[in-house]
Amino acid sequence: MRAVRSDSSIQSAVPAPSIARQEVRCAVRFPLALPVVLSNGKAEFTAVTKNVSASGVLFALDRELKVGLDIRFSLRMPGTVLGTPHDVLVHCTGRVVRCSLSHHQYLAASTIDEYQFAEQ
Repeated sequence: MRAVRSDSSIQSAVPAPSIARQEVRCAVRFPLALPVVLSNGKAEFTAVTKNVSASGVLFALDRELKVGLDIRFSLRMPGTVLGTPHDVLVHCTGRVVRCSLSHHQYLAASTIDEYQFAEQ
């Protein structure tokens, strides 16, 4: 919590309950539906990306993932999106930061903590 200095005293900068909470994004998200296999070292889960950014991915899948779960996955990024003549395979590690049920599928948001471009 930050403090705000006024002319007479220091006041707490706590937002009023009626103010809507805004989500802060670190990077632009691209709406991409890419097939992917997620792995936590013990099990594998098939999923489809809903959107991808430099710092994270939103996956649609048929099961719930625990928040905090470390995962590995590879994305074949389309050359048309990257501006390259060929698709690029990117190996990623991250962790699940959010998972919720939406209609008939789970949506899991993951960070991309590390990535490496595959040799092609």
